[in-house]
Amino acid sequence: MRETEATTEARRAMEVCNACRYCEGFCAVFPAMTMRREFSTGDLSYIANLCHNCKGCYYACQYAPPHPFNINVPQVLAQVRADTYEEYAWPGPLAGLFKRNGTVVSLVAAAGIALVLLLTMALVDHRVLYQPQVGPGAFYRVIPWWLMTTLAGGTFLFSILALVMGFRNFWRDTGGRADELTRGRPLMVALHDILTLKNLGGGGGGCNDRDEAFSQSRRRFHHAMFYGFLLCFASTSTATVYDHFLGLEAPYAFFSLPVQLGFWGGIGMVVGTAGLIWAKIVSDPAPAARNLLGADYALLVLLLLTASTGLLLLALRETGAMGVLLAVHLGIILALFLVIPYSKMVHGVYRSAALLRHALERHPTPPPPGTAPSDRALGSAA
Repeated sequence: MRETEATTEARRAMEVCNACRYCEGFCAVFPAMTMRREFSTGDLSYIANLCHNCKGCYYACQYAPPHPFNINVPQVLAQVRADTYEEYAWPGPLAGLFKRNGTVVSLVAAAGIALVLLLTMALVDHRVLYQPQVGPGAFYRVIPWWLMTTLAGGTFLFSILALVMGFRNFWRDTGGRADELTRGRPLMVALHDILTLKNLGGGGGGCNDRDEAFSQSRRRFHHAMFYGFLLCFASTSTATVYDHFLGLEAPYAFFSLPVQLGFWGGIGMVVGTAGLIWAKIVSDPAPAARNLLGADYALLVLLLLTASTGLLLLALRETGAMGVLLAVHLGIILALFLVIPYSKMVHGVYRSAALLRHALERHPTPPPPGTAPSDRALGSAA
């Protein structure tokens, strides 16, 4: 990772924090910090992506503003994270999309909806959009099966490829090796930390969203959004099995497995994204990176639209509104898949990689007999 103003400031903050260590018992950032004497840009990238932005260290810090040291760890690590998203993006020429991410997300969402509507009206009788369609294959009478799978499948595969390449770039830059990815115990520890959002508990009481008071609300909203998203993905995967292997065409009955997974997943995403938007609105702006808020809001609104249009489509799928709703929902899905690698959504990939790196440091492979301890190990003992 290149040196930037954010990494320079983050290095200064980490050096002050490493001398103080008052927050050593807080989230994973500070134990990782204490294992280092010096901080390369790769180290700072790793530490920044370990940060869950709980803001507990800001309110606990004796050197926070208005102290002359002006230590604001949540703010500066948020800036470094934003730099990492751009630095590790694949393909490289698209990394510039991060610079005006809120605008980009809005434009891509509008373009996705317009594209699907125009293609639908060009390929089928436009009157189909406004006529009730019921029974097996109803969706495909509005949007042909091949068009739906090409748009959704193509953008999804591109998104997965871009995320995998971004993970590879992050892993290499932070000193990771390919053989470490298969170590069982660190993988299990990292998976536990990812699925429980352990570090959104800060020092144990939760996040400091509005002031010094601790709260678990952000953690709960994040859980609702995260697991809602996974349920929606499981719904799509189950529907694919129904269609391709069981010969059952959508739409499916309300109490069928794909619809139930999608329904509860959609509810979770709506609750989670709406709650996180509220948490940002009422939060204390002092420890926040205000220049990044537009991108945060844009992604949350796109996720909210993804879930809400899906639920609305489920409610009105046997009415004349189904055709337009299906096109709008598919357009938003298309936009979501396209912007995932170039939006804050990538934090899930890099944060997971950072948590795995942290688990590997906590549970290192014993060195061969006669091997001298590394500088990093010395730093841990210091």
